[in-house]
Amino acid sequence: MKKIVIALDFNSNGQQVAEKGHQFAISMHAEIVLLHVMAETGYYSTYEYSPVTGFNNLNTTDVFIPDTLEEIRKAVQVFLDKTKQDLGGGNSIQTLIKEGDPATTIIDAAVDLQADIIVLGSHSRRGLEKILMGSVAEKVLHHSKIPLFVIPFNK
Repeated sequence: MKKIVIALDFNSNGQQVAEKGHQFAISMHAEIVLLHVMAETGYYSTYEYSPVTGFNNLNTTDVFIPDTLEEIRKAVQVFLDKTKQDLGGGNSIQTLIKEGDPATTIIDAAVDLQADIIVLGSHSRRGLEKILMGSVAEKVLHHSKIPLFVIPFNK
C-alpha cells in the first residue's frame, strides 16, 4: 500500500475517521491524501455541519455560515490544513478539495490518485433518514473497485 485517500466531511466524527485512517496509513508506510468533496452551500450552513464542530483544536466558537463557494473552499482548506497539522503534518500528507456528487467524486479522485485504499466514515443511518439522505459510504462500497476501510459510528 503506497497511497491512502481519507475522505472527510464536517461531521463531528470526522476527526475519528482522520485519526484511524492516519494510523492505518502509518502502519503501511503509505502517503495520505485528505479529501473533502464540496457539497451544496446549504450543507455548510447548519451548526451540525459547521467546520468548527467536532474538531478539537479549531479555535473559534462562531458558526461559519458561508455565502459563496469561494468562502466554502477557503473554510474547507482551513479544515483540511488543521486536520493535517493535528495528524502530524509532513510531506506525506496531501490535501485535496473536489466538487460533485460525494460518492462518485470520492471514487473518481481515488482512481485518479491511484490510491490503494479509501478510508471513510459511515453515519449508520437507518429507516427514513437512510432512504431520504442515502449513504455515501454505501454508494462508494457498491461502486468502488478500490478497497475500503469504513469507520462506523453512530450519530
